Amino acid sequence: MVQNTFNATHPGEVLKDELEARGISQKEFAKCIGVPYTMFNDILNQRRPLSVTIALLVEQALGISADLLVGLQTDYSMQRARNDESIKKRMRAVQQLSTSISTVLASA
Repeated sequence: MVQNTFNATHPGEVLKDELEARGISQKEFAKCIGVPYTMFNDILNQRRPLSVTIALLVEQALGISADLLVGLQTDYSMQRARNDESIKKRMRAVQQLSTSISTVLASA
């Protein structure tokens, strides 16, 4: 299993800082991109993942690369999944394919 030594950043954290730096309110921006304020606030406060659709809308409005934002979301989601105990337990129960094939071939 791959160990990450960095803490991934949720894209909501980046967007929240960017809006603050530009003096744009969350409500104003949510309205600008046509999404409910509560949904956008959940993204900014890391309670909801950033979708590719929202990333594209943000890119259009602010010029921040949607690819960058989606990449941040992917890194954040992968780090959370790798640290999730229930997922770790399931992963331990899965045999690597090469081991499974070797066992089958050896018993044939």
